[in-house]
Amino acid sequence: MVGVNTLREMYEQMVTARRYEQRLQEEYLEGKQPAFDISAGPIPGELHLAAGHEAAAVGVCAHLDDEDTVTAPHRPHHVAIAKGVDLDRMTAEIFGRETGLCKGKGGHMHLFDPDVNFACSGIIAQGCPPAVGAAMAADKRNEDSVAVAYLGEGAVDQGAFLESLNLAAVRELPVVFVVEDNDWAISMPQDRITDVDTIAERADGFDMPGVRVDHDDAIAVYEAARDAVGRARNGNGPTLLDVQVHRRMGHFMGDAEGYRPDEDSERAQRLDAIERLADDLRDRGVDDAELQELRELAEDRVEDAIEWAKAQPEPDPADAHEDVFVDDPAAASGGDD
Repeated sequence: MVGVNTLREMYEQMVTARRYEQRLQEEYLEGKQPAFDISAGPIPGELHLAAGHEAAAVGVCAHLDDEDTVTAPHRPHHVAIAKGVDLDRMTAEIFGRETGLCKGKGGHMHLFDPDVNFACSGIIAQGCPPAVGAAMAADKRNEDSVAVAYLGEGAVDQGAFLESLNLAAVRELPVVFVVEDNDWAISMPQDRITDVDTIAERADGFDMPGVRVDHDDAIAVYEAARDAVGRARNGNGPTLLDVQVHRRMGHFMGDAEGYRPDEDSERAQRLDAIERLADDLRDRGVDDAELQELRELAEDRVEDAIEWAKAQPEPDPADAHEDVFVDDPAAASGGDD
């Protein structure tokens, strides 16, 4: 059974992630309405939010520590929060400020925090090879660290994912692949692009365990991840963990979701893993006053991070070519030789 203190921490992280996405949505839409202008407002460009995915993040990351590696996809904030990424600096990065994790140059899809071994990418399934690499490094060093690669169900037909499964299986590497299945690969329903009943069945072709968590219950994810992470940490190889989640927002901010039936959107709003975990905590003796206190702590943390980030300076345009790859070797070395 999961301890009540662990459940409290998971609940606070889930509420933090949900409130964070809500506040980012508000900030992002400033200046972009009524006619949606993706370049306007304090957060220009695309923004992918993960409200409804929180259980998949906290249920797995509860078993990890700073030395374990996590890679996330283009919808990364909930995983970053669960992994312990610095919330102030992550928020500053999203707002494009020089004190951000990547000095304001990466934005929300390219976050990197080496202090807790977290990174994400906007390229589909491209977190899988680095996670396998981190797992291989841990294996060669005889360390008990594990790696976790998050991806969406729309990424499971990519070569990067399938080749990563193969190498992890062949080398029996300490890596867990976590698929957040929200039923929609952008605007395409999952059953039209992948001909398996569950993504967990993809593990069969690589002789590794495949586990399906068929509803986004934080405790169910925690228990499945306990086995998967424990198997990896004990040298028993990789696992594919397939978690059903529910996308409460569009694929990206500004997505009109004309492709999505109303009943599907309504179901996603109704099936809330945060409320389910609150009920579980009440069953363990946690009263509504304490739940409210946890929610207020989470909301204060989010507000503090956003206010701090907005007060930070913007990058100096003269620094645009620093910390980036360049094609000219002479420019990279600072000379002509």
